[in-house]
Amino acid sequence: MSACGDLLEDIEDMVTSTDLTPEERFGSRKNVIPRVRKKQKEPETSDNQNNAQCDSVIPGTQSIYVKTWGCSHNNSDGEYMAGQLAAYGYRITDTPSAADLWLLNSCTVKNPAEDHFRNTITRAQKDDKKVVVAGCVPQGQPRSKYLKGLSVIGVQQIDRVVEVVEETLKGHSVRLFGQKKDHGKKLGGAKLDLPKIRKNPLIEIIAINTGCLNQCTYCKTKHARGELGSYPPDEIVSRARQSFEEGVVEIWLTSEDTGAYGKDIGVTLPELLWRLVEVIPEGCMLRVGMTNPPYILEHLEEMAKILSHPRVFAFLHVPVQAASDSVLMDMRREYCLADFKQVINFLKERVPAVTIATDVICGFPTETAEDFEETLQLVEEYKFPSLFINQFFPRPGTPAAKMQRVPPQEVKRRTKAISELFQSYRPYDHKVGEIQNVLVTEESHDKKFYVAHNKFYDQVLVPKDEKLLGKMVTVEITSTGKHYLMGRLLSDQVTKVAIATPLPKGTVSGVQENLQEADSTTVTAQTPLSWCQHQLSRVAPVSMPLWMQVAAFVLVLAVVLDFCRILYRVSTKF
Repeated sequence: MSACGDLLEDIEDMVTSTDLTPEERFGSRKNVIPRVRKKQKEPETSDNQNNAQCDSVIPGTQSIYVKTWGCSHNNSDGEYMAGQLAAYGYRITDTPSAADLWLLNSCTVKNPAEDHFRNTITRAQKDDKKVVVAGCVPQGQPRSKYLKGLSVIGVQQIDRVVEVVEETLKGHSVRLFGQKKDHGKKLGGAKLDLPKIRKNPLIEIIAINTGCLNQCTYCKTKHARGELGSYPPDEIVSRARQSFEEGVVEIWLTSEDTGAYGKDIGVTLPELLWRLVEVIPEGCMLRVGMTNPPYILEHLEEMAKILSHPRVFAFLHVPVQAASDSVLMDMRREYCLADFKQVINFLKERVPAVTIATDVICGFPTETAEDFEETLQLVEEYKFPSLFINQFFPRPGTPAAKMQRVPPQEVKRRTKAISELFQSYRPYDHKVGEIQNVLVTEESHDKKFYVAHNKFYDQVLVPKDEKLLGKMVTVEITSTGKHYLMGRLLSDQVTKVAIATPLPKGTVSGVQENLQEADSTTVTAQTPLSWCQHQLSRVAPVSMPLWMQVAAFVLVLAVVLDFCRILYRVSTKF
């Protein structure tokens, strides 16, 4: 029988006297030297470097480039976002290459504006910059492919821009949409008393409402701004008063439709304007923003009185878009040509020399050659001094985008025809020789003159003398151009109208005592006091009594310091 066939009482019976003893088996192990497995080093890549940076990001220490497209409402939003970032400690720079993050505030009215916005995103990504997008484009079409993976701030969430920027710098993608509501009712948006950096320290832009009541078939802005939401009059008046206390001399009221203001909260535009007039210092001016004909028709009497007030520009922007009633119906503009003419004729009669600006759209899908002729006749009749001529652009998701388009060559022909008509008349020649008081607020595009405005908001060019900025001066009109009047100073005397010294360019409104201006394009970080105040607001609810907020902050600070002390002892011990 083979050895395998022998019965074994126990497995230890297999061990024979010739086998190695346990001491001999394990004793040899002392000569075994373990080998260390070398971990293959990963090559340094931009992704690895970015991840390393993300792990050590200190919020509020980076540079931010802010770029805004579009209307004055958008510009106001951009100023608010820049102000909040600067108040937190970020440096706002006008140099894209010097920025760690680009904040791009978009406009969705026309295709070219969105194309420029998209190209800027591409350039930022190519330059390896962090990107946050805001404005009407991402709000109206958040699923656009070129926005994938980007952080987004909704138009009513601009008061949370610091949070979004912080997370984006850490490498995260954040999307904040939604509306501000109070008991289920839409509000105008973020609070008006937020910090802001005015592009022009002499001009304050105040959004009095957001959204509108219309459903225009060509408009994409409605998708972004939504239904009407008005700010309370007290909040608007308070912002205006604060602005004048910071050296502002001119206020622009803006929204998607100022005429519709207050319809959602039981207030009217004239009621708001009369309250604002009461707080405007002598010599300072107020400009009323764009209003559509249906809503201003209700207030013509009061609007004529307000536009005649010495501290209100006799200027109103009333878009007509087309002079054909059939086209206006297809646009769902909710008025006819007769309504538009009633507004213009009434204001011209009650407010002599009032300036009316208007818009026209060339090539709306249902516009015929005969319809376009009616628009030409309207321009010929009124000779608008300010006329915004736009080609029709089909915006995604709008009813008009599904309509059969007018051939592009025909659209170009109509645009050229109305442009030539507009250039054929000179609206200001009759004002040569007039003596006018003008308010100087801006620099001309060619940097050669300062720009002032008279009572009718005509653009008057004056010599570029720094002592004129923010002042009221008396000039004689010596010559005119298509879009301007040339003024000659009649004396060296200027009238100061601001009740305070204007803030230096780049200074944050409302918190300037906590900031210093590093240079003309950069805002410096917070002082330790303002940093502590901000941190206090983050750890303690605003509704807490002040002593409880301080106690909570001290407690948190003590815990953090104690934790750091423990870490230090542990690290030194090992």
